[in-house]
Amino acid sequence: MLFSSSVFIVVFLPIVVIGYRLLAQNFRIYFLVIASFIFYAWGEPVYVLIMLASIIINYTCGIIIHISRRCNKPVRVTLLFLSLAGNLGILFYFKYWNFVLSNANLLFHTNFALHDIVLPIGISFYTFQGMSYLIDLYYQKVEVQKNPVLIAFLISFFPQLTAGPIVRYADIWQQFYSRSDSLEKFIEGVKRFIIGLGKKVIIANTVGYVADQIFANNVTENTAATAWLGIICYSFQIFFDFSGYSDMAIGLAKMFGFDFLENFNYPYISKTITEFWRRWHISMSSWFRDYVYIPLGGNRTGNVYVNLLIVFVVTGFWHGASFNFLIWGLWHGLFLIIERRFNAKEVRRKAFIPFRTFLTLLIVVIGWVFFRAKGLTEAVNFIGIMFGFVKPENVGFTAWYYLDTKVVIILIIATIASIPIVKMKWFKKLSISSIWKVVSVVLLLLLLSISIVFVVSSSYNPFIYFRF
Repeated sequence: MLFSSSVFIVVFLPIVVIGYRLLAQNFRIYFLVIASFIFYAWGEPVYVLIMLASIIINYTCGIIIHISRRCNKPVRVTLLFLSLAGNLGILFYFKYWNFVLSNANLLFHTNFALHDIVLPIGISFYTFQGMSYLIDLYYQKVEVQKNPVLIAFLISFFPQLTAGPIVRYADIWQQFYSRSDSLEKFIEGVKRFIIGLGKKVIIANTVGYVADQIFANNVTENTAATAWLGIICYSFQIFFDFSGYSDMAIGLAKMFGFDFLENFNYPYISKTITEFWRRWHISMSSWFRDYVYIPLGGNRTGNVYVNLLIVFVVTGFWHGASFNFLIWGLWHGLFLIIERRFNAKEVRRKAFIPFRTFLTLLIVVIGWVFFRAKGLTEAVNFIGIMFGFVKPENVGFTAWYYLDTKVVIILIIATIASIPIVKMKWFKKLSISSIWKVVSVVLLLLLLSISIVFVVSSSYNPFIYFRF
């Protein structure tokens, strides 16, 4: 079930909100767990069992790690390793098993049979959430959770289940027992949900349709302008799709009294790749920083550049079992190393700000080609078309074919929405005025109305995170 589907907006969400409000405080989390299982089972009833297995593993291993505190370090480390192996084993089978077998067959001329495996939606997100709980418990940053329903809530809570953000137990456990269910917070959540829905169905779906058409062509059938249009549209699609889902998740959580941390902070205004990763998918980048980069030695011990490369190899493969994702991760890792080697702070002081932003965006956009293309050859040739190294052949349509009035307007809106206007001084002054409070409500209702029209009238509503 998608947040941007009519079933969710018209049926599921109203029922859950009403049911939640009617119940006493003590029963509300239990109700949300049941609702979350129904939400997940709507599209994948069989894979609820995988999520149940994750809940059982993390709850049981949490109890064992807690009990083992009196044991010596080798025993505790072994237990932590086995606990993490249980999580990663499930993730590995569903996400990487066929990838490993197919490449083994290619390299060693073996004939291992590939399995008919369907990737459970959201498995990467809830696996990392469970692992963060176990790691923090091992380092005694959190207390053990003895109520299995609350671990089930951490893993299954439907707002963040399918597309994040990655919610850590350490950031949310206190809200199990004390949180605000005020009307003001509910209204704030509704506003945030509407903004996220608009990002997804109006912006992301519109530009995503153009990107899909262009990437569906044979690479050489695109002109340079068409290729650039395709990857620019995809760059907007992935940002507004993902940040839209994060906004909807944060908004939904607020409707039920929970506060999630922000997951995006206008990444396309970044002046360096380092800054980009502080603004893009913050819950994931901070997860890898805290649980991979720092344990490897971070900036303090070992080879910093090797540590960075390892992190971005893992980051690439986290997104999917494909060499395209590996190259995408290495691409970003390479520029992070270059910035660190030549001191990014000095570059930020000396370089012209628009040029730095343009260069960072160029690097990011080129990286998205590897992320979107079906294979490495297609990605390389697509970049070749973009920069004129590969000549187009049998060109079908020029870029103007895809640029109708609607697409042009949405591209302008996407560009403006990528800039932090709401953080500018003039907007902050405007936002506290009584007139703006009325205008903002009208605009939100208009945005909701347009979004619903898009949901009802369009058959194009992709979920691009099914691979993650």
